[in-house]
Amino acid sequence: MANHLTPDELADQLNMDEQEVIGRCVQMGIPIFHGRIDRTLFELSLRNLAAVQQGKLATDAPH
Repeated sequence: MANHLTPDELADQLNMDEQEVIGRCVQMGIPIFHGRIDRTLFELSLRNLAAVQQGKLATDAPH
């Protein structure tokens, strides 16, 4: 599976709107390099953003 996707491809895989993906990248400071986004970085950042909004970081999970 490819790790660097276009906003449209990433939106399709995550059931999001393409403009929402781009907006989240801007919000979270994720670079869009040559029209592609690092899927792993995007997903991890999205999870951490949701966790922060709930008051807990995803990296604080028990081991």
